[in-house]
Amino acid sequence: MAKKAAKKSKPAKKANAAFMKPMQISDTLAAVIGGNPMPRTEVTKKLWAYIKKNNLQDPKNKRNIKADDKLKAVFGGKAVVNMFEMTKLVGKHLK
Repeated sequence: MAKKAAKKSKPAKKANAAFMKPMQISDTLAAVIGGNPMPRTEVTKKLWAYIKKNNLQDPKNKRNIKADDKLKAVFGGKAVVNMFEMTKLVGKHLK
């Protein structure tokens, strides 16, 4: 019986360097998630942790976020923002 040749494993997919690059955070956003430079992915994780901790998701439509005073400053004064609009607004606070 002949053994099958071992399949060559593909190299691990590398993360997109642009997402992993630490970004400078504005003072307004730093009041919510902290001021140390961090990648966009980490910014998003910390924002969602803040939203869930403070129960800011709309219970009827989980896509909407009800902003408290700190988040209103980040969201340009808007009281309610959907999750897709949130990433666009937060991007303005990253350099």
